Amino acid sequence: MAKIGRPTKYNQEILEKTTQYLHNYEEFGDVIPSIAGLAVCLKLPRTRLYDWASHENKKEFRDMLQDILAKQEQVLLNKGLSGEFNSNITKLALAKHGYSDRQETNLTSSKTTEPAIAIKFVKPNPLPANHLPDEPELKLVSKD
Repeated sequence: MAKIGRPTKYNQEILEKTTQYLHNYEEFGDVIPSIAGLAVCLKLPRTRLYDWASHENKKEFRDMLQDILAKQEQVLLNKGLSGEFNSNITKLALAKHGYSDRQETNLTSSKTTEPAIAIKFVKPNPLPANHLPDEPELKLVSKD
């Protein structure tokens, strides 16, 4: 049975251009490699690239898209750590790769931690009756 619809633009030239983009993304005007940058390079919509990557018979293309994302992560990490990229933009872009800056808190733990140093208020030494009492003394006590 013949397929209905427009013939695919997927061919060896697409694979070659994708490889060229991966290794030379800066020559295409991109600061980091991206799927959007590849789409512009190939003059195709991003949705088409994702569609091709989902096909079992286009595994080589899917692997190339994964390589672009891995390269993107590497460039973001290196240039973010070196200070070449703005840290807020880098953090935002790395969130797409699973990075986050949140602190995880375990609320189900029954173990409580007490500070190593505690502050206790103690009564001052007894004073003669004709002396007005002072404020209580403040002493640091180690909880060892």
